Amino acid sequence: MESTIFKICPSALWLQAELDGVFTGAPVDIADGFIHFSTAEQVAETAKKHFGGQDDLVLVAVDPGKLGEPLRYEPSRSGALFPHLYAPLRLDAVLWVRPLPLGPDGHEFPDLAP
Repeated sequence: MESTIFKICPSALWLQAELDGVFTGAPVDIADGFIHFSTAEQVAETAKKHFGGQDDLVLVAVDPGKLGEPLRYEPSRSGALFPHLYAPLRLDAVLWVRPLPLGPDGHEFPDLAP
């Protein structure tokens, strides 16, 4: 089984996804043509680089095994392979959603285990 992948998302945007029954992506995802995810090893760096100082975020854990062929691992910064989803995210692939509060030293991550 593939390891859980993660999406950092503004709370309001995720709430809208829950109302819609599907997550079509944040503005950056829509502009890039795919939904950006991170592995457990990458997510803290992603938070620091792309969400530094932002509050009111959630961390969405996703089962990559439920995403099928639209999920691809592609090289990004430093050649690391990042998961990219070339389709809307179906909510049945979501394992959990937890707050990602901003603390004095950056974002405070929950336990990343399923």
